[in-house]
Amino acid sequence: MIPFSPPHIDNKIVEEVVAALRSGWITTGPRTKAFEKQIAAFCGVQNVLCVNSASSGLELMLHWFGIGPGDEVIVPAYTYTATAEVVIHCGAKPVMVDVHPDFLIDVGKVRAAITPRTKAIIPVDIAGYPCDYDELNALVNEASVRSQFTPANEVQRMLGRPLLMSDAAHSLGAWYKGQRTGALADVTVFSFHAVKNLTTAEGGAICLKLPAPFDTELLYKQLCTYSLHGQSKDALAKTQIGNWRYDVLDAGYKCNMTDVAAAMGIVELERYDSEILPRRREIFEQYADAFHDDPRFQIPEFATPDKTTSYHVFALRLAHATEPERDAAMQRIFEQEVAVNVHFIPLPMLSAYKKRGYNIQDYPVTYDNYAREISLPVYYDLTDEQVQQVVAAVKKAV
Repeated sequence: MIPFSPPHIDNKIVEEVVAALRSGWITTGPRTKAFEKQIAAFCGVQNVLCVNSASSGLELMLHWFGIGPGDEVIVPAYTYTATAEVVIHCGAKPVMVDVHPDFLIDVGKVRAAITPRTKAIIPVDIAGYPCDYDELNALVNEASVRSQFTPANEVQRMLGRPLLMSDAAHSLGAWYKGQRTGALADVTVFSFHAVKNLTTAEGGAICLKLPAPFDTELLYKQLCTYSLHGQSKDALAKTQIGNWRYDVLDAGYKCNMTDVAAAMGIVELERYDSEILPRRREIFEQYADAFHDDPRFQIPEFATPDKTTSYHVFALRLAHATEPERDAAMQRIFEQEVAVNVHFIPLPMLSAYKKRGYNIQDYPVTYDNYAREISLPVYYDLTDEQVQQVVAAVKKAV
């Protein structure tokens, strides 16, 4: 059986995790802080906060920005539920817009959806391919958008426009016009979930790139507090003799990353550019070569002069299939002992959002992309021989 996306765990990771366990410090501590600095240098930003998931990172930042009941946050209809559910957790309304055929949020649809209640926009780098960030940054800074923005607190007044927060769960290591993801929006949130290119089992990171007059070093310290129940001292500080007294400054969250998790991330990020991404690129290129001249298939866009993917998901589409035909093809692939997937079932097709009034018929490109999409296995340990087995299984099934 060829699995879909097993985690990359080798002796280097095991040894670093064991070292963390034996160090006597397994929660947030020196390894987490080192990993934060490593990510910041990799992405070209000043400050990064590691958390226990991308979802908690997104929600933490919405909370920091003061988003709540009566507010609207624009999200793509084509994404995983986390992008929208964090908005609901804050009491605000997700405003869904359609995407382009490349799976990425349609900036024109975003423009049409902006109202005086719009407090944030969350574009999603589906499959690791960056969104059109120049267009999105220009949009939120337009005079017409700024003029209708209605700040509800001092943080919102400082920004003076909707927050642009990138859901980059898939795109660590991707490039857009000479910059890494992480440095393309006001805030960028990565995921290190078990199926991601770089995993810490569970985990995420918040990259801060807010404009002046924001002080991202000060904000980083505030977010450290928010991520630990709003407590004024973390566990490491409280272990110092006589330093037990603390305060709680706000009703915060409990979403910090542990040193055990960070140990995995440190090892993987050190070899991410030299080993992980090159191997994933090779797999993408083999799939593209195998399917590009077959009219039954539509290969995903993953590299242009302006953009390079992180090679997270190879989102193959069947050129002329219906959703039931796609499902039948997937079943035939499974029968050949090859695991494939779909990224994702669109939000308006899920019960949680249908009962809130969203209808997939309002998002035709989203549905067309979804109905024909099959995600193929891509992971570091997938061999060239297995890649060809996947190709053969897909072609035979279709």
